[in-house]
Amino acid sequence: MTTNHKQRLYPTRIDMPAATRSEIVGLLNATLATTLDLKTQVKQAHWNVKGMDFYQLHLLFDEMATELDDYVDTIAERVTALGGLAVGTARTAAADSILPEFPFDILDGKEYVTALADRYAPYAQHLRVAIDKAGELGDADTADLYTEISRTIDKRLWFLEAHLQGSAKL
Repeated sequence: MTTNHKQRLYPTRIDMPAATRSEIVGLLNATLATTLDLKTQVKQAHWNVKGMDFYQLHLLFDEMATELDDYVDTIAERVTALGGLAVGTARTAAADSILPEFPFDILDGKEYVTALADRYAPYAQHLRVAIDKAGELGDADTADLYTEISRTIDKRLWFLEAHLQGSAKL
């Protein structure tokens, strides 16, 4: 068992070396923090969006947050399946997320779409790096989990960018 709680391991019969599991648990916990942060930022947009596209964006943002909530649970369960401790409090998510803080000085729907696209893009990149890392570590199951999430996140980024087509902010 390691002393870093984000890579802590408990006994399991999974046939993967402890060092590998510890590294994957650390990677998954980093993703968990960022996914939690992204979900709360999407909810921030959902609650506060205004403008002519309010209803459409309000529904879209809620759907996106629900997807992320499902991924939060899936990621945390993978951590625990590997014998790790899922570290997913709001404080750890905020401290460990790769995303910038969400802007609080916007109201217009287009600004919310831009802010979310600016967060989905680095999250998508993080997922692709994690796919490769999990594969290098020989954990095809975790790589597959990341691939599944990556497909959805790329689709959502496409949806967000489609709202910005023709805009200088793309």
